[in-house]
Amino acid sequence: MDPTTPETACFEAGIKFGSLYHQFAGTPVSPDSSASLARAMEESIENQPFCTDVTVEIRDDELEAALAAQSAEYTELTGRFMDVEIVIDYEGATVVASMAMDGDYPRMQLDRVERP
Repeated sequence: MDPTTPETACFEAGIKFGSLYHQFAGTPVSPDSSASLARAMEESIENQPFCTDVTVEIRDDELEAALAAQSAEYTELTGRFMDVEIVIDYEGATVVASMAMDGDYPRMQLDRVERP
């Protein structure tokens, strides 16, 4: 089976999300470092082929709530602390994918697939 162009674009989005999440999950983060960490995540994933845009927003309010309940001044980055959107352009097919929490699980999903 040869995948279609949109199917390949969707696969590329999955690869980028797997790389982003598993590369950065567990990174020490605090409200003071969240903006620079988000930029580093975006720039890192944008280096990958066919990736045209990455937006990472780290939820400082969630970080602050987690830190208020513990003695350390940082916590580990997990999906509950971030909103992510990735845009892939593969041979004219554009895929927009995002990550949102589904209960306590960070679910990556396809939001839009535009065929060439």
